Amino acid sequence: MDDLAVRIGLTVVLAVVSATAFLLLRCQGKGRPFGPEGRWLAVSIILLTGLVSAGVALLFGAMLNDNLATLLGAVAPSGLWLSQVRAHEEGRRSLAKEAATFWLVSLLTRLDQAMAEDQRSWCERRIDDEWSVYELSMAANRYHERIGERLTPDERRRERIHARLDAIDRKLDVAALIEDGAPRSKVVTALGGSRHTRLARYDRYLNDLTRLRGILRHDAESELLRLLSSAYRSGYRSLPLYTPPSRLAAAGPVRPHP
Repeated sequence: MDDLAVRIGLTVVLAVVSATAFLLLRCQGKGRPFGPEGRWLAVSIILLTGLVSAGVALLFGAMLNDNLATLLGAVAPSGLWLSQVRAHEEGRRSLAKEAATFWLVSLLTRLDQAMAEDQRSWCERRIDDEWSVYELSMAANRYHERIGERLTPDERRRERIHARLDAIDRKLDVAALIEDGAPRSKVVTALGGSRHTRLARYDRYLNDLTRLRGILRHDAESELLRLLSSAYRSGYRSLPLYTPPSRLAAAGPVRPHP
């Protein structure tokens, strides 16, 4: 009886540990499974997958060698990869496979959504709606500098961080012209000076420069969110919030605590 209890406990522990490892591997480069929005889903997926795997292993334990049954419990959670396989499959899918993995795929889909919400919240906290166009530009350049230092050359190319910064700068350059009261002709010339602003959607608002400025700023902020998301996906979640120099000066010197 004692040996049976030890074998059951070992099988369950190995299955849960294995499920945790496979889930982390699945989410690598996609987000943080144990973030504020997704942690309970991640725990549920791990426990359910681990317990189901351990149960299957113990069920067949009578027919298999004890060690093989325990090994099966540790390997079975690799089913967490089924959602990845299904996403790339072509042709008809097995109805039996669909039914068997529906619960797991549903939970993983909800976890993906939760990770996306965590990522967006993290990125949005690093952008202040009250920043001026110039402050937003300084923030983008500072974030780009820090992110570029942390990413490998391959990651920088894959995430297109230089192209994203260029798009932000070009859009904000035109927005700054409008903010400074530049004439319409100068705005038209500036729009045509970059592929990032040479777009029909911007030309439609040339008769309403105030609205055009808002659209350019919104698009620059969206591009900055994509730049920040590259830091989040790469694991650089300690990226500090940018504070414009003018606000640092307004806050005054930091006094040490007594």
